[in-house]
Amino acid sequence: MVEERIKDATKILNLLRSMSGYKPHFEIIGNYRLIDDGIQPEATIMLRANGKEMHEADTGVGPVDALAKVLKKSLKSIFPEIDRVKLVDFSSKIFDPGAGTAAGVEVEILFTNGKDAWRVKAFSENICKASFLALVDGFEYGIYIFNEKKN
Repeated sequence: MVEERIKDATKILNLLRSMSGYKPHFEIIGNYRLIDDGIQPEATIMLRANGKEMHEADTGVGPVDALAKVLKKSLKSIFPEIDRVKLVDFSSKIFDPGAGTAAGVEVEILFTNGKDAWRVKAFSENICKASFLALVDGFEYGIYIFNEKKN
């Protein structure tokens, strides 16, 4: 069954992060910036990887697409394998619907590199923030499994 082959990257990353020897492949410096004019959203990010700091911007067809593109653009120079990582599906679930626009949101994103498939989940009161957190974990896991297969 296909569903059984999809790894729960959120659980795996949470477990890895709880271990003393795990070091993330990259770290976000500060936070993302998102300008969404409703036509061509732009995302900006600063991150550090392998002692190198990168500051990038990119646009997308929506805010999540802009965030995904800028993360990929930033990571590709150090982790070329990230180019094979694709977003396959995106969904969100609203918690406490009675809270209206202040309701918490859980985002789930399904990724693949053409051979493996994994899903990540993230929660926030802000759908863009939840999406960003899920994207970061999805790309982190993509880099992690590439390095695991190399070793």
